[in-house]
Amino acid sequence: MDAESPLEMNKTERQLQRIESILGDSQKLTFRQLVGRFFAHLQRSLILPCEVTGIEDFDWEEFYVLGPGDPKEYTRLKKHRPSYRDHFELRAIKRGVISEWMLFGGDDIATHARRKSDGRGFYLGLAELKVVDKRSPNHQVLDDYAVFFANYR
Repeated sequence: MDAESPLEMNKTERQLQRIESILGDSQKLTFRQLVGRFFAHLQRSLILPCEVTGIEDFDWEEFYVLGPGDPKEYTRLKKHRPSYRDHFELRAIKRGVISEWMLFGGDDIATHARRKSDGRGFYLGLAELKVVDKRSPNHQVLDDYAVFFANYR
């Protein structure tokens, strides 16, 4: 049976193929090693800075967004904490950095992100972010990382 041409593959199949090409022969590697391979790819591929926002509510926000949290308290806390609704300038990516704002801690790649509205800096988890401009070449790169991170753990 002939392999499908890239034009015949659906979007998900093309994405998984891109991820597999980044990871290479990965069957004997730990998840941490796979993240390392993706990190090297991101260092070569990301064009920084770029504008990002949260994919979904950050861990601390869940109580307010999905739960019984007080909206006034949420508004007050967002002044000093990152929100998935904020727009950030992604300035750098790093391994080995852990912050209270990262859902997956040391498993994820840390991003040094500066909130556009007030210039406040945070270290956020890369798997929790998406590029604002869908036409940017960074959009697919970060989406591939988020899909990898969610599905290869």
